[in-house]
Amino acid sequence: MPLTDTAIKALKPESKARKYADEKGLFLLVQPTGGKLWRFKYRFDGKEKLIAFGVYPEVGLKAAREKRDEARRLIASGADPSEKRKAAKVARADAVSNSFEAVAREWFSMQSPGWAPTHAEKIIQRLEKDVFPWLGNRPIGELSAPDLLTTVRRIEARGALDTSHRALQNCGQIFRYAVATGRADRDPTRDLRGALPPRRTGHFAAITEPSEVGALLRAIDGFKGTLIVQSALKLGPLVFVRPGELRKAEWSEFDFAKAEWRIPAERMKGKREHFVPLSLQAVAILQDLQPLTGKRKHVFAGRDPNKPMSEAAVNAALRRMGYDTKTEHTGHGFRAMARTILHEELGIDRDVIEHQLAHRVQDPLGTAYNRTKFLKERKAMMQRWADYLDKLKKGTEVATLPARDVAGLETN
Repeated sequence: MPLTDTAIKALKPESKARKYADEKGLFLLVQPTGGKLWRFKYRFDGKEKLIAFGVYPEVGLKAAREKRDEARRLIASGADPSEKRKAAKVARADAVSNSFEAVAREWFSMQSPGWAPTHAEKIIQRLEKDVFPWLGNRPIGELSAPDLLTTVRRIEARGALDTSHRALQNCGQIFRYAVATGRADRDPTRDLRGALPPRRTGHFAAITEPSEVGALLRAIDGFKGTLIVQSALKLGPLVFVRPGELRKAEWSEFDFAKAEWRIPAERMKGKREHFVPLSLQAVAILQDLQPLTGKRKHVFAGRDPNKPMSEAAVNAALRRMGYDTKTEHTGHGFRAMARTILHEELGIDRDVIEHQLAHRVQDPLGTAYNRTKFLKERKAMMQRWADYLDKLKKGTEVATLPARDVAGLETN
């Protein structure tokens, strides 16, 4: 007799597992522990096979019979229900491993060890907050440009235009990794060029938050490239000159006894000779590099002994460390970093800073830039700045600022 719900509920466990037949190969297996398991027995290609349909009462009698009937239809069409189920399980596993989130986290685990911790944290938080909730479970190979556009426009709609651009950029990096590893055929973000409003431009990208500066300095210390490029990266924030002025520096311009770098007028933007006081830390970097390039003309020598390193070297190094030189930090950004933090965090007078940046500073008498003006204050500022950067790099910051005189320097 076929089973009924009433009869199934009345079944009691025995000392051994017992089968209770329904019809057409379906039966209920009652375990000694009390579990009631649906099973379907059938023959395929002359072999007897058995598949499970779940546990009663989670799978009721009606649902079990529907599963049986579907299995019988497959058999009639020449398909093995057991093999089809295995294939579906593999497909589900592939879908999980090839989901956008799975591929993104795999990409992140491959790339993040070379990034500064704060940079890595920003990226994963951006993905977790703005991308994974809408795209994370989707197979990456099935995502289209409109899917991505809907997601990044959601970010833009809340007023975070820059974040929407960065999220789209990260998605592009993930898709290119998926293409390289065989999980996607192409990168659909390439179809979205111009789909978002352009970022506001006008300034070089620069990190100006002290905690992020510390992370950048630690990333520079861990840079795996050449000593020449790493030395340029280390010296850049200490002297905050323009990238071209740094790149073309010549050994003949440095006076270590006076701790001073004299940049000739022909190499300066305003065609005015410029003095850069050197901190103890800057001198140490230069002296460490001198055995390698000291016999050449240029401090940061290139492959050609008569030329300096490439103008793209510093930015390329920043990108290798995981920094976007268009939106996060560029070699030129060390100037904005110093200008902002020297005034806002250390309270240095703007005129002193502007003179060290070699900007024209108009005074009440109409006098323009003077290469030697505020030289004493500038020397003190450069050493204080180098010491402050060391504290940021170590993760410590000065909680209170000392009293200052009119130039913004310590009074004792």
